[in-house]
Amino acid sequence: MIDLIKGAFKEKDVRSRILFTLGLLVVFRLGTHITVPGVNAGALSQLSETGLFNLLDTFGGGALSSYSIFALGVSPYITSSIVIQLLQMDVIPKFKEWSEQGEVGRKKLNQATRYLTIVLAFFQAIGISYGFNALTGLGLVVNPGPATYITIAIILTAGTMLVMWLGEMITVNGFGNGTSFIIFSGIISRVPQDVQTFYNTQIRNAGDEIVSAWVLTIAIIIGFVLLVILVTYMENAKRNIPIRYSKRANTSKDSAVLPLKVNSAGVIPVIFASSFLMTPQIILGYFAQGNQDAGWYQVLTSIFNLQEPIGAVLYTVLIVLFTFFYAFIQVNPEKAAENLQKQGGYIPSVRPGRATEEYIGYMLIRLSTVGAIYLGLISLLPIVASALFNLPSSLALGGTSLLIVVGVALDSMRQLEGLLSKKSYQGFIQRS
Repeated sequence: MIDLIKGAFKEKDVRSRILFTLGLLVVFRLGTHITVPGVNAGALSQLSETGLFNLLDTFGGGALSSYSIFALGVSPYITSSIVIQLLQMDVIPKFKEWSEQGEVGRKKLNQATRYLTIVLAFFQAIGISYGFNALTGLGLVVNPGPATYITIAIILTAGTMLVMWLGEMITVNGFGNGTSFIIFSGIISRVPQDVQTFYNTQIRNAGDEIVSAWVLTIAIIIGFVLLVILVTYMENAKRNIPIRYSKRANTSKDSAVLPLKVNSAGVIPVIFASSFLMTPQIILGYFAQGNQDAGWYQVLTSIFNLQEPIGAVLYTVLIVLFTFFYAFIQVNPEKAAENLQKQGGYIPSVRPGRATEEYIGYMLIRLSTVGAIYLGLISLLPIVASALFNLPSSLALGGTSLLIVVGVALDSMRQLEGLLSKKSYQGFIQRS
């Protein structure tokens, strides 16, 4: 890995991409410290143990703690992406038609996603401002009123669009997926604060139980190391399906393969499930005023709260469902079978066409079953550990954060390797 990073900085174009990415991430981090006018961010300290607050704050890299212009982060964009992808599944024929038009259709769908992001960000901004203001006892918004809430919503919406633009610029001119990189940087930036919080709550104030506290700390460190190893192994695990070409001379039986990853969906299901849980919590924020002791409000709050058993189960189920859903988006069996047939390729012992499509779909379901269980367990274990050992609530999201950090890091390293390989080929051609 060290050699790869050294090689990346030696190549001018690759070095420029890395520095461009780091520069935009610095801009994002600076924006997380600019508080929205008319807001008393100190009042949010009362919400540090709530599920919605921790989820938004983790993905925003602490932007919500200071109620900055980037407080919403990329969550509205992720939610709108989910909605647009769902609408492509024969719900809106026009969207399905665009999804089949290649690059032109992709641009149209991206534009629709941006417009939906603006709408969702605006209403989400009003929801969290009104809801958090109610939960903090009218202490968040200095002069609450329709004009104030609309002003705050406009500022937060503009901040979300700027974050989305930064992500797109990283994707185009930097390296890696811009949206994932922004979430990655936000999670990494919170690590020192989480370590300090854990030290203050578990070790510094342990008193006579200091030995037990250190044993628990060592056990958590070992557990996280093992989880990192497991995540790294599973993210690289794949099944190679051999491919033969009827019109091409094969020099080796394994010269052509169709690689199917065990976790084809990557970290997207975890991000999707997290964003999906945010929506009902934000809607509940509209009804927080005067209903906090109501039975229906407490039940719904528990259902969508990651710190509650039913919320954790719902979160895991959503991850499993989104794993299957996104795996079939990433690896479309119908298109894969069609492309193989056009190229004169076939899978040994499998007929071209419909039979190949069914075979790829069958293999994808088997692999995604393992991938879904793996993602669900990695996300659920820290939540269970946090509840059993009374750990800080930020550690409950440790599995989600770990999956995102390791997944984004591996994808970025693979892209760096691809960029360096491309440069090596170009140099070989020029020398030839």
